[in-house]
Amino acid sequence: MNILVVNAGSSSMKYQLINMDDETVMAKGNAERIGIEGSKLVHRATGKDPVEVVQPMSNHTEAIRLIMKELTDPEHGAVSDMSQIHAVGHRIVHGGDKMTKSVIVDDYVKSEIEKAIAWAPLHNGGALMGIEACENVMPGVPMVTVFDTAFHQTIPDYAHVYGIPYKYYAENRIRRYGAHGTSHRYVSQRCAQFLGLPLENSRIISCHVGNGGSITAVKNGQSVDTSMGLTPLEGILMGSRSGDVDPTVVEFIMRDGKTIQEAMDVLNKQSGLLGVSGVSSDMRDIVSTAQQGNARSQLALNIFNYRIRKYIGAYAAAMGGVDAIVFTAGIGENVQVVREGVLQGLEWMGVKLDPERNKQRGDEFLISTDDSPVKVVVIATNEELMIARDTLALVSAQ
Repeated sequence: MNILVVNAGSSSMKYQLINMDDETVMAKGNAERIGIEGSKLVHRATGKDPVEVVQPMSNHTEAIRLIMKELTDPEHGAVSDMSQIHAVGHRIVHGGDKMTKSVIVDDYVKSEIEKAIAWAPLHNGGALMGIEACENVMPGVPMVTVFDTAFHQTIPDYAHVYGIPYKYYAENRIRRYGAHGTSHRYVSQRCAQFLGLPLENSRIISCHVGNGGSITAVKNGQSVDTSMGLTPLEGILMGSRSGDVDPTVVEFIMRDGKTIQEAMDVLNKQSGLLGVSGVSSDMRDIVSTAQQGNARSQLALNIFNYRIRKYIGAYAAAMGGVDAIVFTAGIGENVQVVREGVLQGLEWMGVKLDPERNKQRGDEFLISTDDSPVKVVVIATNEELMIARDTLALVSAQ
């Protein structure tokens, strides 16, 4: 079965076509600047040269039509016609409190995605447009939604209910939802397989560290706590997001005449690595300028590492210990000085870093010593494959 995995944003549509017989990627690409001047599609079928198509795409339906055209192109496509695409899996950032697992798309599912736009306005709206565009262009092809928040629905109430009047939880469903759940689910499963740990009897701390990042405690294969909250603002320091702050900070920011939206923009778009360093939201720039002696870049890096280390310690306590720590996503997979900085000082809990192993590059590798009681690994995340697996399972069961 060939499954198309779609990750649609408000002005973009990333995709992979995966052959589930051997779980190989047949093609992938990204339609960019949908509805904006200068829209283009970058497409590549495995084993063929990449293709860049520059043409207007006024909406997501036009984008998916162009994607289908390139996927079935005789020269640089991956299949001969659309009938060879058997199902579509959609990544959805937020499923609210109703969408607790991957499901086949119907009107009820779409209505719940729409309701959750309030929690993920930059993501859910675009995802819904992506679903409807695929339905228009591929009528009759089964559609499946895979929710990033679903993996965190196993978090117990004492970890997901905030210490505010209970009515806001009961009536408005304000609670910890988390994010990056599909990634945390994939890498925790792969970590257990890589190390030969029984997933059903394991304690894994998953560190999804990119421009946005979250830390998750995975006990016996289930999420029991995670650093992001109602929205992706809570938790560790990020590229431009503040992470954890005293809520009263918002009041102080507003004292110079800013609106609540402007204050939230400060926390979401002007803070984090960018705000502390004054240099960039990109970790590569932070590391480079810190090594050149920029004190604020070094401070931003120190805060970044410390926040992650603090969550690791907290989640080890929450699970009664830890068997493995896994790093993933752009920074976690590629920036060795961050991994080293995060793990520094965790020897007390059984973490022994091997500096030479930490210099490696690759999709999966061990960076702790052979005698380290707590194993530390790097696993390249593969959310698309997890989405495709869920889609295959649901479509096959119909």
